[in-house]
Amino acid sequence: MMARQASDLSKCYADQFMEYLGFERGMSSATLLAYRRELARMMGFLSGQGILDPQGITTDVLRSYMHHLAKLGLSPTSVKRAQSALRTYFGFLEQEKLISANPSLDIRSPKTTRKIPEYLTQQEVLKLLEGNPVHSTFYWRNQAILEFLYATGARVSEVASITLVNLDLERGLCLVMGKGSKERLVPLGAECCVALRRYLTDLRPNLITDRMTDIVFLGRSGKGLTTRSIHQIVQKAGKNAGLKKKVSPHTLRHSFASHLLEGGADLIAVKELLGHSDISTTQIYTHLDRKQLQKIHRDHHPRGG
Repeated sequence: MMARQASDLSKCYADQFMEYLGFERGMSSATLLAYRRELARMMGFLSGQGILDPQGITTDVLRSYMHHLAKLGLSPTSVKRAQSALRTYFGFLEQEKLISANPSLDIRSPKTTRKIPEYLTQQEVLKLLEGNPVHSTFYWRNQAILEFLYATGARVSEVASITLVNLDLERGLCLVMGKGSKERLVPLGAECCVALRRYLTDLRPNLITDRMTDIVFLGRSGKGLTTRSIHQIVQKAGKNAGLKKKVSPHTLRHSFASHLLEGGADLIAVKELLGHSDISTTQIYTHLDRKQLQKIHRDHHPRGG
């Protein structure tokens, strides 16, 4: 009976935490699902150790759990992500006075190396945008999606949730709802506006089955495209364009940021356009290709010529 009560208490705490993340932190459904999976994985491990009461979770227990994740073959980045989620969870429990102390604070994060994200060159992006089959029934929708991704650097989840009221094609702007329900206004650019107008005028009216829907990008069924569908559209476009690199919506986000910075854009401005809350996240995009570095050295170093 005591074990069942402790198990029920753990589930109750987890449910309260999920409500907090959803309502107070405004996290997306995808992020909430990731947190819930992480909690379920930890609780499964703790149950196997005979620990059901959250008060019985100590720093040593969590260290054992982190070692367990590493033994499962998770990468240091994945272990670090799990640790971050649990630190947030136990911080919430401590804040709500459901536990006396946060057991995750003294756990060191595994060392990780931040990989430079793969991105397309400007020529490759042009090839991608020009390689979309013109005679396809969904040409203008797919073209608008590709143009939108590259013009705004938006996340695929943000693209899937864009509504008609978010678009201001007259001024060439779009209001994007980012992580944590944070809004940002992003420019669209002339080519993106052209593609959006053609899609909204020539194709979208034929896809609508529910007049009440205001989601911009619709599928054959008349419902909003899923993030998976958008991924497939972008991947197929990359193959049609003959690109050797694997192309995804995030590849275009990386390309957007990289090309802005290579063109001399301010890092803070790029941070705002990407919707990053921390400048350190944006700094990963400050890579330049070798030729660009050689050019900068040649042009600006006293003996670079």
